[in-house]
Parts: sequence; structure tokens; C-alpha cells
Amino acid sequence: MGHTYCPTALLPYCPTALLPIPLPSPNATKWTCLSRFACLIAALIGAKKKQPADPGNHTKAALRMASAPDFSDEFRLGLITLMQWRRDVRRFKTAPLPDGTLDQLLALASIAPSVGLSQPWRFVVVDAPERREAVRACFEHCNAEALQCFSGERAALYARLKLAGLAEAPCQFAVFADRTTAQGHGLGRLTMPATIDYSAVMAVHTLWLAARAEGIGMGWVSILDPAEIARILDTPPEWTLIGYFCLGYPSEEDCVPTLEREGWEQRRPPVVIRR
Repeated sequence: MGHTYCPTALLPYCPTALLPIPLPSPNATKWTCLSRFACLIAALIGAKKKQPADPGNHTKAALRMASAPDFSDEFRLGLITLMQWRRDVRRFKTAPLPDGTLDQLLALASIAPSVGLSQPWRFVVVDAPERREAVRACFEHCNAEALQCFSGERAALYARLKLAGLAEAPCQFAVFADRTTAQGHGLGRLTMPATIDYSAVMAVHTLWLAARAEGIGMGWVSILDPAEIARILDTPPEWTLIGYFCLGYPSEEDCVPTLEREGWEQRRPPVVIRR
């Protein structure tokens, strides 16, 4: 039970690996091993760029699968491998992502489950250098304050940790949750309003796995002042910050979490109580 499965081989062959995916940029195609459903989503994004959105039945029918897929043992092993290699990346190569990659990943993130089908996630892509620099300054200030909470060897270890890839990551974005969205008509959140935030986190995790499947790393920067980030990014007051994320190709790879390798903490078995 304590054994960690750490495969070093490539993910298993996927029958859709040679399927060309139309991306939002006009002449770009990308070979990928995303599922057929994800491929269809990406194709629909390209189509919607060219014509007005059509809420008609033919679009809904296109998204409806004829029958539930039969997931093979090979697929399940690949899924486990994907989850094992989904790491919180802090060290990135500065090489930019291919055109359209972020748009495709954000579309896949929107397949995530949400309370009442509210889809409350709001993505803010941060391209402006001055805004990125302001975010980095916010992180450095908050990180210095966080360091003061530790002492002795724990403080020394904290100071050595690289906790953000803000200087290197070619792509950066923030995820917010819109707690006032009318979509979903309030279903499922009257007694548990926090499910709006949980839904946005589900989108983050979906995006994380989709990125990892493409060999792209993602890092969650949480050592930030939410109010200051909202000010820097000039977002609506009803949006709540979920996290700030760095995206890019990892400069180093390991299936063991960095904090585990550095001795900060060890992964433990789940806590399960049966009633």
C-alpha cells in the first residue's frame, strides 16, 4: 500500500493520437492524444470562431455520444499514469506554448462538472508584462511574510523551496469563481454556496490533467493577496479568486511531489471513516 507507482514509459498508445485538431488560430493543427470528445470540443471552438453560435439541436446532437465508451485496461493504466505525473510544477522552460494551446485547454476545462451546471469559472489570461510584474511583487511580499511564520530548520527549508515559476512560465492566468452567476438558476447551492468555488476548482483540475497529457506543466501560486490580485487584474468585484497559475513545459520532471522530495511533507494514506 505504501508503494508509489512511478512509470517511466510513455503513456499507452491512444487510437486518436493521429487525429488532427483544428485550433482557434486559422491554419494551425495539432496532433494530440485527447479523447474524441475533447477533439470534438476543440473542433467546435474553431467552428464557432467562423459563425455565430447556434443553440440548435444539431450542436447538441454532435456532442452526444452514441453509446458509453468501453474503457480498456490499457486506458485505465494510462489514466493512472497521467494522475501520477500531474505535478505542481515550479520550474519551467521559457519556450512559448504553440498557438491555440491555451484556448484548447480552457475549452477542455469547461467540460468539468459544476453545481447546477452553473459553470462559474472565469479565466483571466495575464499577458501584460506590467501586470505580471505586479503579481510577482505581490508574491514576493506575501512569501516574505509567510517565511516569518516558521522558525529554525523549518524556516531554512521554506526559504530554500521554489514556490512559484512566475519568472519563467511563458503562460500565466488566474481563475476566479463568479458567485453571483445566474447560470444554473441557483440549483444545488442554496444550502452550500461554497459549491460555486468547488466547481471552479474542478475546472482547474480538469485543465491540469489535460495540460499534463500534452506534456505541459502547471503550477498553482497561492501565496498571494486575493484582493491585490483582483486589483492588479481589474476584475469584477463579484468574482472570487481561486488561484493564479503558471503554465509551460517543465524544465525538470519527476512523478514524486517536490515537497516530498525536499523533505517538507510526506504523502499519507487517505483518512476514511465508515459509519
